[in-house]
Amino acid sequence: MGYSTQGKNAHESLVARQDSEIRLLELMRRCLLQKVKCDREYASAIASVAQQGLKIDKTDEPNGSQVLQAWKKFMEEMENQSKLIRTNTENLENVCTDRMSQMCQEKRKLKKQYQEEHAKIASRFYQLTEDVARKKAEYQKHLEYYKQMRMRFEEHYIKSGRAGRKLDDVRDKYQKACRKLHLAHNEYVLLLHEATEVEKDYRTILLPTLLAHQQTDQEQFITNWKNLLNDIAKFSDYTSNEYLSIQQHISNSINSITPTDEYKDLADKYKSLPVIFRFDDNPNEENFGKLQPNQLAIDNLTIESLRQRIADLEQSIKECQEKQQKIAGEINGKKISSSTSSIQSAASNNILTTNSSNLNGVSNSMKDTKFNKDLCSLKCQERQMNKLVEIIRSSLNEVSINELPSGCDDISVEIDKNLGTDENITSSSTHMSVILQKSGDFMTLIRTPFRKKRRTVAGDELSRRSKSQTPMTVRATTKQTRSISSSSLTVSNRPIYEEEWFHGVLPREEVVRLLRNDGDFLVRETTRNDESQTVLSVCWNGHKHFIVQTTADGHFRFEGPSFPSIQELILHQFQSELPVTSRSGAILKTPIFKEHWELSNDDVILIDKIGRGNFGDVYKAKLKSSRQDVAVKTCKHSLPDEQKRKFLQEGRILKQYDHPNIVKLIGICVQKQPIMIVMELVEGGSLLTYLRKNSATLDQQQMMGICRDTAAGMRYLESKNCIHRDLAARNCLIGSENIVKISDFGMSREEEEYIVSDGMKQIPIKWTAPEALNFGKYNSLCDVWSYGILIWEIFSKGGTPYPGLSNSKAREKIDEGYRMPMPEGTQPEMYKLMLKCWKEIPEERPHFDEIFTVVDCLMKKQ
Repeated sequence: MGYSTQGKNAHESLVARQDSEIRLLELMRRCLLQKVKCDREYASAIASVAQQGLKIDKTDEPNGSQVLQAWKKFMEEMENQSKLIRTNTENLENVCTDRMSQMCQEKRKLKKQYQEEHAKIASRFYQLTEDVARKKAEYQKHLEYYKQMRMRFEEHYIKSGRAGRKLDDVRDKYQKACRKLHLAHNEYVLLLHEATEVEKDYRTILLPTLLAHQQTDQEQFITNWKNLLNDIAKFSDYTSNEYLSIQQHISNSINSITPTDEYKDLADKYKSLPVIFRFDDNPNEENFGKLQPNQLAIDNLTIESLRQRIADLEQSIKECQEKQQKIAGEINGKKISSSTSSIQSAASNNILTTNSSNLNGVSNSMKDTKFNKDLCSLKCQERQMNKLVEIIRSSLNEVSINELPSGCDDISVEIDKNLGTDENITSSSTHMSVILQKSGDFMTLIRTPFRKKRRTVAGDELSRRSKSQTPMTVRATTKQTRSISSSSLTVSNRPIYEEEWFHGVLPREEVVRLLRNDGDFLVRETTRNDESQTVLSVCWNGHKHFIVQTTADGHFRFEGPSFPSIQELILHQFQSELPVTSRSGAILKTPIFKEHWELSNDDVILIDKIGRGNFGDVYKAKLKSSRQDVAVKTCKHSLPDEQKRKFLQEGRILKQYDHPNIVKLIGICVQKQPIMIVMELVEGGSLLTYLRKNSATLDQQQMMGICRDTAAGMRYLESKNCIHRDLAARNCLIGSENIVKISDFGMSREEEEYIVSDGMKQIPIKWTAPEALNFGKYNSLCDVWSYGILIWEIFSKGGTPYPGLSNSKAREKIDEGYRMPMPEGTQPEMYKLMLKCWKEIPEERPHFDEIFTVVDCLMKKQ
């Protein structure tokens, strides 16, 4: 693993690393100069001592004395030692310090080159990201202008009929707005495709290529650095036993340097993640016009611009290929015989020459890598442009030129439908077709559905708990079956929230789950632009959602006649078997009634606030009907729809589970805001709080019982393919007779394996398995790891896992193989179970069925 596997944050870390290496080189250079000065002074001192030792008066010389000869020899060798030290000092000064200065300059050059190359590669990606944001805003601006022109045309058409100069002017503005919208749409789609390809190349080709070449240069630099340190050590070797011992330590330390492992820790710490570009879908309840997300609009408004775009791209591809051929020729013509240079350097005994050759090799390598990086960049540009050409060409091939569709909607026909009660308009406009001719091309405003913007009425307060009903599964294909269904579709004076087919503010995702067969329908409420609207949802060749329109006199309608109440409107659509809209063809066949778990908000009396969750407050409450005490989780009305869907996910999971060690769901209140999840009230509260409050009185039998209850609940969840993902003492409740119930299923998933795709935010680091933290991969064996942490919490009587360590430090130590020690007083068998739960390889961990058996057997032995 090397530089090429690093992600975005690694660039700053790599630059910081290079800065620290430059500072290290400067420090070494200063120290080396100081050592040269000290050694020179030391050599002079020894020479002075040797000369003084040889100044013996001849009158004082004992003739033939062996002691005197030994002394002279000793002084001569001391002088030789002084000369050797002076020689080594000169080598250090003339060779090593010069090479150190040269390496400092080369290191700065490498850093500067890397930053320039990285900025060059990244600039296009960053610029394209800004272009995407700018194009998105431009697209929204055209869309708003298109809507205004469309509404203005509609208003003039109603006032002035089908003729008139003013109407023609408004029609021209509308068509121009339509053209601009379609062109902006295509530019937006193509820019997203281009951005996706550029990001992919940036992440998988350009940046890895740059970093791979950078790694090669850095490794060569480390090799030269290592050689220089070896030379310094050689010139500092004074051959005494003490120096030999020190030298051995220095050599061992220097020789342990391995250039290929120099940046291993840095590469392991950062990983590259893709940036996903998605089309920003129109948030309207129904799609506007013919424009489809992430698809090119091929019509008479865009055909010429797309053809011109292909021509421009093909010309750019040709120029890109010519540049590639030029660079390839330069690379082939520039052949450097590095092997010959290496042989000549090895044959030379001059150390400066050898290392200078190595430095020259780095420079030549840098020149070669520049050519390769330029060539790689051009290949990526060519591939990106080819991709855009392929997308445009494939879209053009799907459309027949002789039957080229129009880009604008036929508003007049749709207005006739919406104003069907006006006989003068209806009779004359049913077959209207507006044909415009421009530059030999015909632009036909074909008939497409047009939703007129109307005033809507907010839904009434919902107050009654729905009766338990089973949705009709028999299709209304005969009069007899339809009469059975219509028994619940009768006109009455009761409010709409009392109708069994009215589901309140149930989110669209939940509605889709209820509507399974063609003709299934229900009515619900939604909020758009802070305005409450009533929506009819129907299963018909997919799922369709129709906003109930309000007329000027306060009646309700779709495309046909209007009625004084929504109940009468739904009854008319149901009994007449007419499509809701002509375009959709959706027919109402089977009303889907409220499920038994859909409660009315007024059935629940909130008493005391007992906590706060991720989505809202938690209350102790009471059911009106049974006077049963319950716990209620609320969802803030201000939260976005995505958060509300996540909130309801817990209720959707819990409603199908029934186990004594799983908290029970009583119902979900969706008849009005705020949405609430009603569950059984577990009086003992959080297990974590219970452990800490009763730490002095808890005995082994009680703690083993808690472990067994949680294992039983997790065994049940594992059998249902439910991954909890947040198992911890804080998310378990303690009930009567110390029965433990697992709760808080907000992060749970009903899958055998779940891959996180929305980032790792709000993840409980100290309770999460390593494979989930590192790769976002969850399964039931990840819950087994969390269960091991939970056992530790129980036997430490509410202690915080990995005490004294931050989340990041704990994660780092876990990856190194660290496991928490056994809490005081824990049975050795239970600690062995913890260690099994904390196996690094998930497949080596026990399943919950085995865990429950182990804990149960240990309890029976006590």
